[in-house]
Amino acid sequence: MARRRQIYEGKAKILYEGPEPGTLIQYFKDDATAFNAQKRGTISGKGVINNRISEHIFTALSTIGVPTHFIRRLNMREQLIRQCEIVPIEVVIRNVAAGSISKRLGIEEGTQLPRTIIEYYLKDDALGDPMVTDEHIACFGWASQEEMNDIADLAIRINDFMAGLFAAIGIRLVDFKLEFGRVWENEYARIILADEISPDGCRLWDMRSGEKLDKDRFRQGLGGEAEAYQEVARRLGLLEGQEGENAVLDFDSHRKKRGK
Repeated sequence: MARRRQIYEGKAKILYEGPEPGTLIQYFKDDATAFNAQKRGTISGKGVINNRISEHIFTALSTIGVPTHFIRRLNMREQLIRQCEIVPIEVVIRNVAAGSISKRLGIEEGTQLPRTIIEYYLKDDALGDPMVTDEHIACFGWASQEEMNDIADLAIRINDFMAGLFAAIGIRLVDFKLEFGRVWENEYARIILADEISPDGCRLWDMRSGEKLDKDRFRQGLGGEAEAYQEVARRLGLLEGQEGENAVLDFDSHRKKRGK
């Protein structure tokens, strides 16, 4: 059997050449990184869970008219996606103060923001993914104004949908990261949602306990990363035999191990 040709390897995924022109296979790894890859580790089974969660959310978003690169899930760790030209901008949508915005602006973590904020960051690991403005994006031609309008409109629509989706299962959508790509149709480029949506790129807090159910458990050394990812999948009904339950996961054992 011929070996698949690898196109790209990132921190959490590998892209391989797809079976048909214009397609790729996206493989989800268990690798975990934080602080621009200064902290590295592994979360057992993360790739499997993220594949399922991302499939679930992308499929749901397509039903409300959000165009995405997702075609179908192939197996436990892989999905078939549409090849696109990635816009080199990470889009961060914030509903609650946490992470860098709390540090930059001195806002207490957990503060509900008066309105949803959209921030843009240049995708450049060597520079530490610096924050940029619409003016920077236009000046350096990373995306057109029309494309940025489409991106902002899609980001708000996705946020509205996801906030409701997670609230229904007792999870607060604090903030999350999106990436977008261009697909060309003759001479016209259309913006579509790309990459993934999973606890790797979302801050998800239990509404009752405030427990973090995302990669912040890895960033902050809280432990229980695999259990947190599984809890999100369980509440979404993606783990067999546990659909519909909404119990609060107990992380006391992980805190005791770390003296927290």
